[in-house]
Amino acid sequence: MALSKKQQQVVDFLDRNVQMCREFMNDWLLFNQIMSAYPSPGVNKAQLENQFLKIKSKIAREHKVLKDALGADYAIDNNAMNIVSGATNLESIYAQSEVSVKKLQNEWHRAFISINETLGGLEDKKARAEAGEKIFVGALMRPGGGGGGGGMSPTSKNNLIVVILALVILGGLAYFFRDMYITSFKQFFNLR
Repeated sequence: MALSKKQQQVVDFLDRNVQMCREFMNDWLLFNQIMSAYPSPGVNKAQLENQFLKIKSKIAREHKVLKDALGADYAIDNNAMNIVSGATNLESIYAQSEVSVKKLQNEWHRAFISINETLGGLEDKKARAEAGEKIFVGALMRPGGGGGGGGMSPTSKNNLIVVILALVILGGLAYFFRDMYITSFKQFFNLR
């Protein structure tokens, strides 16, 4: 059965979200692999620290985009970004007690499960949409349609900024020349 244009848009949108969630999950796995490799004998600790900082940055960027894109489908553990921000570097992680390291690993696993649950929900939704079931995707209903962030196009945002700046400048000029305007107004209407 062929999908309508609107249904195909929903499938494409869900497919993009599935891909973003998979990439986030793969990076989440890499975060743990790098973190777990650090205490192993003979590893290049400086190289691992560098990789760790890069994957943390990537996860932070991806997380914001993923959260905005998924909207109501976002069900990733809220603690995920606390794990990333709290793990400043590998040396400081392993300088903590063994209990603290185990706690961090348990939190990582909890977040990993929630990422998998989110991915599973997205894949199920996509499969149902591909089968022709009507699936509501709120992000497609927003102005601009493709799901991401706000409802304004970049051109609209730029125009709004220009208008606001013009109003601020005009307001500043009016304040600066207010006495002159008031005097001119009074003279024009023969007021005292």
